[in-house]
Amino acid sequence: MIVPRTSRDEILAKLHKKRADNRPIWIASAGNGLVAKLLERAGVDCVNTFSGARLRANGMGTMSMLWPILDSNKQTLDYTSQDILPAMTGDAFVCACLNANDPLKDMVAVIEQCRAMGVFSVSNIGPSISYVDKDSQIYRVLRKSGVTFEHEVEFLKVAKTMGMVTVGLAFDEEDSCQLVEEAQPDIFCFHAGTTKGGLTGYDSGETIEETAKRTEAANSQLRALSPDTLLVAHGAAMETPEDAQYILDHTTCDGFWTGSSTERLPIERAVTETAEQFAALRLPAARRS
Repeated sequence: MIVPRTSRDEILAKLHKKRADNRPIWIASAGNGLVAKLLERAGVDCVNTFSGARLRANGMGTMSMLWPILDSNKQTLDYTSQDILPAMTGDAFVCACLNANDPLKDMVAVIEQCRAMGVFSVSNIGPSISYVDKDSQIYRVLRKSGVTFEHEVEFLKVAKTMGMVTVGLAFDEEDSCQLVEEAQPDIFCFHAGTTKGGLTGYDSGETIEETAKRTEAANSQLRALSPDTLLVAHGAAMETPEDAQYILDHTTCDGFWTGSSTERLPIERAVTETAEQFAALRLPAARRS
């Protein structure tokens, strides 16, 4: 089959028109082709792929990607080309979330590989060192070994010059401001933390009100640094559509990014409920011996 092609200009024109029409931008993660197909039919603007989504779709927690159990970029590119792109019609664009600190790959070549397969957007969250607490020893060790946030910023800058739609992401205000100021991404997401709920979610105890406040605290600084960057929210207490609407109502976000909320959690609920109904079936009493 032929994977539909698009371009940076076409993608950005659609996104900014949607924003001008006062409709929120919607990005969603997909770990398999079925979820990508359903998300696209539902009207998602962007399907993002990353190794954590693939692991999550197979029953592991997203954070499994932080362990040295796989080649993160290879996993992402392989399932994006084999599972995601063939399942989609081209109404939504695909963003590959990549590890910019990959010591075994030239990231320029990786970006070229993305373009060749029909992916015209990349993000730095595949995974990012921003996941790691800055006051931890492992963070200091990673930086000493050359795994830095600066590499992620540079990756996005280079990707933009190569005609890619860039989606930046960070977990705190300091990294958020650095990335937005230096890389000027087309889209930026303040990651409020792992989404709660379900079998593998983590509940920090934070309320949706607190998630909104932290997100807006970052937004208020980012708007001044890059007025044209589209800002989206993600994570923590934003679990349901009602939660996402609260974020839209109480922040200046242009949209939202769903991961577990539109992938893992709905599948867990639907399969569990249906399977339990099948498990409760009984043979007719007349058949008892």
